[in-house]
Amino acid sequence: MYQPLPDELYIRKSAIEGMGVFAKEDIDGNVILGLSHIVVDGELIRTPLGGFVNHSDEPNCIKIKEGDRYSLFTLRDIKAEEEITLEYTFYNVNELGTK
Repeated sequence: MYQPLPDELYIRKSAIEGMGVFAKEDIDGNVILGLSHIVVDGELIRTPLGGFVNHSDEPNCIKIKEGDRYSLFTLRDIKAEEEITLEYTFYNVNELGTK
């Protein structure tokens, strides 16, 4: 069953840029957080999880590709209230206005 965000995550204002995804509770490293992007008819579609994750040069997550779907995978333990971040590879960071 599709769920826009996993129960342990929420969206709020980010110090990085606009809105961001944050941990409600501590999250272990090496776990899949959920579906972030999917390719439909050759077009990359962001889910709410993928649409609100901000860029970092030192991210705490990476994208894992499985067929036409991408999921977020934690690289390390994430503390409660920490922002979920990803190194953008689909987008030009400067064009998005991200710091």
